[in-house]
Amino acid sequence: MPGHGPDEAPRPEERAVHTPPMTSHAHSRDAVPLVGILLLDDVAVLDFAGPYEVCSGTTGPSGAPYVRVITVGTEQEIRCRGGLRVRPDHRIETCPALDALIVPGGPGADDRTPVQDEIILPFLRERADSTAIVASVCTGAFLLGRAGLLDGRKATTHSSALQALTEEFPAADVIAAKVVDEGRILTAAGVSSGIDLALHLFERWFGPEARARCRGRSRRSLALASRSGPRGRRR
Repeated sequence: MPGHGPDEAPRPEERAVHTPPMTSHAHSRDAVPLVGILLLDDVAVLDFAGPYEVCSGTTGPSGAPYVRVITVGTEQEIRCRGGLRVRPDHRIETCPALDALIVPGGPGADDRTPVQDEIILPFLRERADSTAIVASVCTGAFLLGRAGLLDGRKATTHSSALQALTEEFPAADVIAAKVVDEGRILTAAGVSSGIDLALHLFERWFGPEARARCRGRSRRSLALASRSGPRGRRR
């Protein structure tokens, strides 16, 4: 399976693919959506950290958060690609009802494993019936495909894995795009496209103003990090 570095610059045909607009960004403004991010051993850190960053701290004009976000793991402690260890908020068995479930990629998602067959894929099939949105980042699309969620739908993944996705799931229409929105099922391209996915969800739920606020916060975070030395001191 190809590596998991940042995607190459998008070609002209690599664009966001959207379904017709939802009726007035239909999520209730009074309800705070709960977003779950699935974590599994050998997950790529940037695949889940990008969407988590967008979802975890962006607030609306009133100062209230747009969404709540939790992590859901196959184990009590997850060892990410590169060795980072993360303790998810919930095990799969205790995961609460969600408004959106995001499935990141990484080496742990690339090839089919017993953990996928016994735990992850049944979880995805079950949640696809009860969750308004199930989405993937990078090679997380392979998990959605193995759960049968890509059949008859357009889908995307990391640019270097598009051919492999096409070969494994001939019933899916695999295309090069940043984000593919097929209504209940969304897929995003490689690594940093997870941020684009989260921004797309914010716009879909709350409108373009929310997307702009989230995007502005992400840019400020990156700018601060680039200007800061140890412990946040300016260089």
